Amino acid sequence: MPLEAGLLEILACPACHAPLREEHTPEDATELVCTGESCGLAYPVRDGIPVLLVDEARRPT
Repeated sequence: MPLEAGLLEILACPACHAPLREEHTPEDATELVCTGESCGLAYPVRDGIPVLLVDEARRPT
């Protein structure tokens, strides 16, 4: 389920405050990925709700 475009415009990474972009994983899950060069955390979207907790984020590989 894609997020509303207006929602993505106001959300920011809780760790570095950079904008987020929506990506889909090979497992058909949705994540919001930080666009900050030094951050890159990927936050899960569960049941259409972004989980913007640093402890829940996936670290870049």
